[in-house]
Formats: sequence, C-alpha cells, structure tokens
Amino acid sequence: MTVQLWRHCRMATLRPDHPAPYGLVEDAALVVEAGRIAWAGPQGELPASLAARCTREHDAGGALITPGLIDCHTHLVYGGDRAQEFELRLHGASYEDVARAGGGIASTVKATRAASEDELQVQSLRRLQALLAEGVTTLEIKSGYGLALEHERKALRVARALGRSQPVDVRTTFLGAHAIPPEFAGRADDYVDEVLRMLPLLHAEGLVDAVDAFCERIAFSTAQTERVFEAADALGLPVKLHAEQLSDSGGAQLAARYGAISCDHLEWLSEEGAAAMATAGSVAVLLPGAFYFLRETKLPPVALLRQHGVPMAISTDCNPGSSPCTSLLLMLNMACTLFRLTPEEALAGVTRHAARALGLSDRGIIAAGLRADFVLWDVAHPAQLAYAMGANPRLQTVFEGESV
Repeated sequence: MTVQLWRHCRMATLRPDHPAPYGLVEDAALVVEAGRIAWAGPQGELPASLAARCTREHDAGGALITPGLIDCHTHLVYGGDRAQEFELRLHGASYEDVARAGGGIASTVKATRAASEDELQVQSLRRLQALLAEGVTTLEIKSGYGLALEHERKALRVARALGRSQPVDVRTTFLGAHAIPPEFAGRADDYVDEVLRMLPLLHAEGLVDAVDAFCERIAFSTAQTERVFEAADALGLPVKLHAEQLSDSGGAQLAARYGAISCDHLEWLSEEGAAAMATAGSVAVLLPGAFYFLRETKLPPVALLRQHGVPMAISTDCNPGSSPCTSLLLMLNMACTLFRLTPEEALAGVTRHAARALGLSDRGIIAAGLRADFVLWDVAHPAQLAYAMGANPRLQTVFEGESV
C-alpha cells in the first residue's frame, strides 16, 4: 500500500482546538495512507518510524495546505438561464414580482423539465468543473427544479452521476418543496401531498441524503414545511431549511425543533431563531452571492450568530435566478466585504462549518484519521484566499489521497 508524505508546506488545519489562528502550522508535514490523513503536524515532529514507511514523497515547495473546500448549498443541476429576469430586476422588478408573474423558479422548472438527463449532465458538468478548479472536494446539490417525480428523479440522478464521474463527493438534497408547480397553482397543500409521495420513492432509490424546503411567504408555510420535516424524520433523513430570506416566518425555530443540520440565508433571522439554532446545533449557511445579486439591503445578523455561538458556513448558492456563481473563492471575499466576517471565519465557513452543515464529521479540518481531501495554494497567508477578487491561486487538489 502506498503511503505518501507531503513535506515543506504550511498548513491551515482549521482545527478549533489549535492555539494559532487558522490552526496554522509552519514548516509542516502530512502523511496520507488509504485515503486518510495518517499524521499531520510540524515536520520536525514527524515520527521516524512513520517516515520510514512512506513510499512516495512530495515536496510542496512551501505551499499553503488547507482542507478541501466544501460548497454546502447549491442548486447546480438545472436547465436554461434567467438572464432576462436579471434585466427585468434592473428595471425595477423585485424577485417576488418576477416570481408572481410566472417567472423565477417556475421558468427554470419549465427549462429543466424540457431538458433530457444527458443535456442536464452536460450543462451541470461545466458548472461543477468551475468549482473543482478552485479546490472544491465536497459539494451539495439540491433538486427542486423538477417539482414532479420523474423530473426530480432526473435531477437527482444527474447529481449522483456527477459525483461518480468527477473527483468530488456529491451529497444530494431533495428540495421538492421549493415552489408550487403550475399544475398545482392555488393548491399548495395538494402539492405538499405530492412531495410526500415523492420523498419515500426517491429515498428508496438511494437518491436522497437530506431534505430541504423553502419556508417563505412566496413558497411554503411553516405548517406545510412541518409536514415535509415529519416525513423526512420518519425516514431517518436529516433536514435543512431555506429560512428567513425575505421575512421572519419562524422557520429557523421550526427547523431547530427537528434538529436541522442547517438553516440557510437568514437575513431576517430573529434572536429567538438564533437561540433555537444554537440549542439545536444547527449551522447558519450564509449566501453572499444571492445577497449581492438580488441587491438586498437587509444583512444577516452576524453579530447575533456570534453572540449565540452559531457556526457560520459560506456557500455559492449556485442557481440560475439569484446566484449564478461558480466561484467559492469569490464568496470568501463577499462574506468578508458584505457581511464583515473575518477571513478566518470565512475560511472556516467553507471547510469546518460547511462540513457540519452537511452532517459530515470526517472532513473540513486537517487532522489524523480524517479524509485526505486537501488543497495546495500559492499564497503566503490564509487571508489571501479571501482577499483577492477573481484570483485563483490553487496549485493542486488532493482528493481521497490522490492528486487531481
């Protein structure tokens, strides 16, 4: 068995128990065996017996190593685009105006339903490759643009196929309760019945890792969302929620009652919601791309989240309507400039906390026993990853111990 040694690097381990900012280790070394990190620490402390077992050695040339990046909230699989709606909003239409006029999510549903599985695969692969080029090694992909069994199945099958064909771990989330499709117009409760019919079938096919819903005045009420959560709970599936994006609906409190792994968006989050999330251990997933693209003015309550000790993840929210973005590095910069996160908080938000937002405990930091997913960067300090807009200093990605 190959045992690999990486020498002459600096490591931002992101370990919360490490005394240095970023969990930074100077003049570090890292040993990989069987797709896992066997040892990581100062090069001078590498056990001689372990070094002797290494069969392949890499000179990192002083590069910075971080955990592989994790994009924990995307809608990557969809058909078409919504550039025309972007133009309409610039002429004064709001996101809600567009949605109520039959645009928004409904227009993407139409395009996604019309696309074949192969067509969706080709379109989605281009977006995925852009994320991989910036060091993403784990990715969540939601359904929610099919809104009918055959089309939700199609999207989730594409997501699974992307994970099999590319060096990335794809986690799938069923978002059938994303919007009310045209054939159920005015019959939201009937459509929730349909969502509850779809969920166990898709789960039985191995296509669902988690369940999400859009709890908002233009989508589903807390009562309707709770029906979806009850069904997920009965199947043993973790839940998450699009919550408090456009108004305070109490979605965060509802999600917390069901032990949600994350609540996402959260611009209108209340103190009661933040306290409930803290008690439940839910991660706050902040989405600066959507905030920017929709020209929102209501900032998520970062100070409140800090006060209650709620971990904050960052994601692209890659989707055609509110965040057509495939750069997680750009999200680091936006999280700092728009939301005033520190660069260290932002980097933890796409590694350690993003892993937690997906319910994953085997990645997101550099430590012995965890997955050997990490990235080598041509930067002198971790803060540079959040600093330079449009820059991509990635040198190399290692996925499950193998160089990509």
